[in-house]
Amino acid sequence: MPIDEALRLLEQGAMLIDIRQPWERGEGCPAGSQPLCSEELVSRIPAMGVPDDRPLLLLCAAGIRSRDLAARLRELGWPQAASVRGGFQAWRTAGLPVETGELDAETARYARHLALPEVGEAGQKRLSDSRVLLVGAGGLGSPAALYLAAAGVGNLCIIDDDRVDRSNLQRQIIHSDPGVGELKVNSAAERMRRLNPQINVQALADRLDKGNVDELVAAHQLVIDGSDNFDTRYLINDACLRRRRPMVYGAVLRFVGQVAVFAAGDGQAPCYRCLFPRQASGEDAPNCAEAGVLGVLPGVIGTLQATEAIKLILGIGRPLISRLLRFDALAGTFSETRLVRDPDCRWCRGS
Repeated sequence: MPIDEALRLLEQGAMLIDIRQPWERGEGCPAGSQPLCSEELVSRIPAMGVPDDRPLLLLCAAGIRSRDLAARLRELGWPQAASVRGGFQAWRTAGLPVETGELDAETARYARHLALPEVGEAGQKRLSDSRVLLVGAGGLGSPAALYLAAAGVGNLCIIDDDRVDRSNLQRQIIHSDPGVGELKVNSAAERMRRLNPQINVQALADRLDKGNVDELVAAHQLVIDGSDNFDTRYLINDACLRRRRPMVYGAVLRFVGQVAVFAAGDGQAPCYRCLFPRQASGEDAPNCAEAGVLGVLPGVIGTLQATEAIKLILGIGRPLISRLLRFDALAGTFSETRLVRDPDCRWCRGS
């Protein structure tokens, strides 16, 4: 029913029920309404003592959920159940009184996650309990770290022994000009904590090597590879194989980037060495300092790495396992290559 008719019924004693979820009420609730989300209303209405001839006006965000729930309540024996057309949006547009909503900081922060059935409260808790190791606080690590922090990944460890150089700032967006000369992990950790004070950030000003890689990989659920050289990637790959941890790989050069998830261990998925069995020469694989890189490209690839990490933590979607996703920024195209396990790869043969 339209807003004006709903107001007339409210003046005559109708009950207004806000069926939105708690995290949707941060902008406020209609004055005088009773907040009861859909599930609560269906289970509690028999015990509420509401006469079946009293009008029940249901309100959601835009009027769709309330319409469906009103029809359900009518079937359950409350013939006067009706939906307020346009929901809370129409209520506010009409300038009607609103009581300020109060949400705890965590619920307010993750409201858009909580609204996703694939995430919800259980998924957000999984993110909060998760532990992710980020290798590198550079071009790929910058967007990955920021988005994982924003998403509420509760325990992030970032390792890098480099310092911020002014040439980094064209693409390494987690750093800023005043931080030039500072250790990258300290600069990154400070930014991540400012973005989300609710998470735990561990900054390791060290180089990943044979002496620390196994302990670090074992302490985390997955590893995001933000490195820029084959030696480090082989090191991560081998430790992930030993510890049965997924490696979220990313690489960029000039105008092209690629991302994949290496999760060997099921006897079918390939590892990083299946794709690159031997290190390429400097001529075949120049680094960004020599060949250059479009500044926004690491942002795209690092964000995709963060996306894959979140999917793995939540157990949703189709991760890029056995698939290499390639992005050509100049052409504006994505392409996908199916990856197969090398039966002669001695590194993942026994995994």
